Amino acid sequence: MEEYIKKLIVVGVFSWATTFLVVRKIFPKRSFDFCNRIVSTIHAILAVTLATLSVQDWKCPICPVAATSSHRQMQVLAVSLSYLIYDLVCCLFDEKINLDNSIHHLVSIVGLIAGLCYQKCGSEMVGAVWVTEMSSPFLHLRELLKELGYKDTALNLTADILFASIFTFARMMIGPCISYITLTSNNPFLIKAMGLGLQLVSTFWFFKIVRMMKYKLSKKSATSKNGIKKNNSIRKKTGS
Repeated sequence: MEEYIKKLIVVGVFSWATTFLVVRKIFPKRSFDFCNRIVSTIHAILAVTLATLSVQDWKCPICPVAATSSHRQMQVLAVSLSYLIYDLVCCLFDEKINLDNSIHHLVSIVGLIAGLCYQKCGSEMVGAVWVTEMSSPFLHLRELLKELGYKDTALNLTADILFASIFTFARMMIGPCISYITLTSNNPFLIKAMGLGLQLVSTFWFFKIVRMMKYKLSKKSATSKNGIKKNNSIRKKTGS
């Protein structure tokens, strides 16, 4: 791993931690998770923006395949690696440790370190960052809305639908394509293993999201039906 990348990772971890402390200062009455999700949203937007800017040829966004990583690609990976290290440490201080999230972080961290050490597979790995972070702002938005008092509202349901739709498109349509290219190209075994692991974690989350959306939509439908019945009952009683 090049020296400037190591320095960028260290500066990145410090910067994310500082950002969290600033957000905590701005919102002293909000929970630890609320403040951390604001930092996570900032990273997701930054990561998608940097990943988009690093694309060399939009006719083939993840080309060249199995090639030496460019400086810009390595910078994108270093920024995301620094965030994941920060967030993994944050998870340890939270009241409730999320095992799924911790495993996802560990798989991603090992994969990014491998990519930066080998200095290969930059296009595929930046593509993976783009895919995994695309739905993250909406994931955090739905949780932020709950703490702000908008749970079980139309606004929160909209955030749920946007998150589920973008996650499905990115992780279950584009993601498998990137995983296939990574696995079938001349990439180091560790990077292939991490690519496969990330796709398996995404698939696991996909089924959990499908279950969540089924519950949310059925609950919304039941609430609407109960509301209609209640209105009809009131009309009958009042004779209107």
